[in-house]
Amino acid sequence: MATKDIKKDPSEYSVEEKLQSLYQLQTMLTEIDKIKTLRGELPLEVQDLEDEIAGLTTRIEKASSDVVEMSKGVTENKNTIEVSKAQIAKYQEQQDHVSNNREFDSLNKEIEFKNLEVELAEKRIREFTNAINAKKEEIETNRAIVAEKQQDLEVKKSELQEIIEENRQEEERLREKCKNLELNIEPRLLQSFKRIRNNTRNGLGIVYVQRESCGGCFNKIPPQRQLDIRMRKKIIVCEYCGRIMIDPELAGVKEESKQTEAPKRRTRKAAAADED
Repeated sequence: MATKDIKKDPSEYSVEEKLQSLYQLQTMLTEIDKIKTLRGELPLEVQDLEDEIAGLTTRIEKASSDVVEMSKGVTENKNTIEVSKAQIAKYQEQQDHVSNNREFDSLNKEIEFKNLEVELAEKRIREFTNAINAKKEEIETNRAIVAEKQQDLEVKKSELQEIIEENRQEEERLREKCKNLELNIEPRLLQSFKRIRNNTRNGLGIVYVQRESCGGCFNKIPPQRQLDIRMRKKIIVCEYCGRIMIDPELAGVKEESKQTEAPKRRTRKAAAADED
């Protein structure tokens, strides 16, 4: 009877195996980053346009709401004018039947007060009307801008979708590989790697040694530390940038040899001096 394969726990892997898995993961993630780079600034441009359209739409809705409220104000003041004029007519009619000057003056004051109410209501109607016209102009302007931005958004979305579709299968394949690789890395180490990667501009969380220097920040690595990296007995990070380091051989990369300085050409004068 065949025995069922038991999956090895990530914590049981050797340092060498952990480093290999991390570097393979980094390679896959770098390929995904390259695919994202092909999209350029389009995702950000699409997001900016969507935010701008949302902001303009909110302003249009607010302005439309203001128009409704101000229209109500116009209606209320028109009603005030009608009521006041009716009362003025009533007071004027009463003045024709007063028995003394005191009653006449009292009615006259009421008429003056109602006339002031009419003037104030007319002033408010003019103010509301001007404000309504300004809001309507603002609404039309913003609607025109939204229509223009919407066209730009559709174009950029179409371009972005085209690029995404072109690379969808490759990106999905790479993401699936990353997912499988992550299963072979203990969670704490994976979390540290992701944190390092997120804090670097180029997205490199693990780098190989190049010409006795860190492949991420290019600072010189002390000889003893280089030896520790080659020994693969523990996880070593760069003391300058914090990236995890791996020796080129384990990463499957041919180590770059240090360029030796070309010998200086001897002048005839120097040669003659040597002969003397």
